[in-house]
Amino acid sequence: MTNDNPIHSSAPVGISRRYFLQVTAAGVVTATALGASGLKARAAGYEKFTWISPRGTLEVLDDYPYWSAKKAGYFGDLNTDMQPGPSDGTATVKFVDVGQADMGFPSPGVFSFAIQNGMKLKSVFHMGARDTFSIAFRKGQGTKNLKDLEGKTILLGSAAWQSIVDPLLAAQGVEIKKVKYVEAGWPTWGTALAGGQGDAALSWEGLRAEWIAKGLDFEYWLGVQNSKLPANTFVVRAADLEDADKKAFLEKYLRGWAMGLEFGYQNPRAAVEAVFEQFPTLAKNLGPELGTTSILQQINVFRGDMDKRGGWGSHDMASWQGFFDEILKIGQITAPVKAEDVCTNDLIKPANDFDKAKVKADADGVKLSEGFAALDVDKIKAHLFDSAVK
Repeated sequence: MTNDNPIHSSAPVGISRRYFLQVTAAGVVTATALGASGLKARAAGYEKFTWISPRGTLEVLDDYPYWSAKKAGYFGDLNTDMQPGPSDGTATVKFVDVGQADMGFPSPGVFSFAIQNGMKLKSVFHMGARDTFSIAFRKGQGTKNLKDLEGKTILLGSAAWQSIVDPLLAAQGVEIKKVKYVEAGWPTWGTALAGGQGDAALSWEGLRAEWIAKGLDFEYWLGVQNSKLPANTFVVRAADLEDADKKAFLEKYLRGWAMGLEFGYQNPRAAVEAVFEQFPTLAKNLGPELGTTSILQQINVFRGDMDKRGGWGSHDMASWQGFFDEILKIGQITAPVKAEDVCTNDLIKPANDFDKAKVKADADGVKLSEGFAALDVDKIKAHLFDSAVK
């Protein structure tokens, strides 16, 4: 990847239609398209259920519900696997589409790329009840009015992320053809912004705290405060929902995630420790306070307004429809999409059918290490949005 390659198209980005056909022709992923590592024929059914990250790494706090649930035994005897995937932003849907993974975690923009390119995927568990995405600026250069970005350059970690930023900007009245993008590479796009390249960069909740740990201190236009668009979601092959055995598996699997989400809500510090046990380097880089800050940012996104939701993972169809209508207007998709056709809440009730009192007892019963026990969670919560543009 280079850090001086502008991307100007307002069409779906990250991969061309021709390149897409090279990936999916005959139902296989070629080594040329996605790299030779890890490509294998998959047996029918879910011998091992593979979830694939959208960010090219698992060493983040974003997936804390899984690690918390795994540690607590909430997945039972299900054979589950987590894979980082390539850093290409569209890999999380491409791998699921061709059977190299079973569930992906795309942003709505990348999900729209899948729909536009004929991938028969369906969203089954909406993790991001609030918009997690934000625009980062160097200190003193931020704006509350995103129209100020017209004529400016936004840095991305992957070209595919333009499909995230375009609808975010358009919904705020920005003429997106007047915005330039530069693919500054993963994980270096934040460092590029700090170094004076570009005018702004895409960020998201949780990452804000991780960037502070790397010495990247920015100010932000925050989607959680200003955007009505949805955020990342879990997608599977639509055909899997027509298979009774696979659907039953998905219900149990998503119940594990929902229990992990509830566990993290009840005891965020214990959830951070579960991730840190899995990834000691992440623990060393972040430490208890920034780790807890990161997870609290994400809990706010994942939980949303639970009083108005059908449980963890429930889709707000109005929000999703608003997103699809917006991207149709800007040409990110070329045909209307009905939210109910590509998103379903059918698995939400069974996913949330667990003993919440037991999960709370499990979470409350965790003996925290000294560093985490000393933290004042309420104090951290009170300062979660201090970096918002004033």
